[in-house]
Amino acid sequence: MSSAVIYFAPGLEECEGLITVDLLRRAGVAVTVAAVGGEKTVVSSHKAVITCDALAEDVDPIAFDAVILPGGLAGVANLKASAAVQNACRQAAAAGKVVAAICAAPSALAVFGLLAGKKATVYPGPDLIEAVRAGGAEYTAAPVTVDGNFITGEALGSAIPFALTLAGVLAGPDKADHVKNAIVCR
Repeated sequence: MSSAVIYFAPGLEECEGLITVDLLRRAGVAVTVAAVGGEKTVVSSHKAVITCDALAEDVDPIAFDAVILPGGLAGVANLKASAAVQNACRQAAAAGKVVAAICAAPSALAVFGLLAGKKATVYPGPDLIEAVRAGGAEYTAAPVTVDGNFITGEALGSAIPFALTLAGVLAGPDKADHVKNAIVCR
């Protein structure tokens, strides 16, 4: 069984995070939700209170097949400021594991120096597009972009295709198709 860790920071876009967790678990991927900020309880951008499985500092990213970052401007600022998240993304990338980010979060990958020479998408705000380009990536403007072991998603509207793409990579296309059909996604 494949496994993934997803980092929830205060201010995250809860739907991007929870849709990804939900669909990956439906596909049979063991997902650990790691809290950034020193407490297992995280308050999202829309004031949803989420209890996470572990603290970011206590998670060994190399134990997982994928490291995932959800968006939300405040959440992404907190992801960028977290040494544990930066370390996790860098270690996963160096080990050839899946590194995924959606909405504003690809800008964190750019800040961490991981998108140079990659194709990536990001929320279509000028500052975020510029941040991804400044990190050396080619901005695609696609809903989901896969470049090697990097998967990026554009925004909340692409959360389901983003999660299903991850499911296909981590659990296989048959499991991803099963989840897609079960949720009646056309």
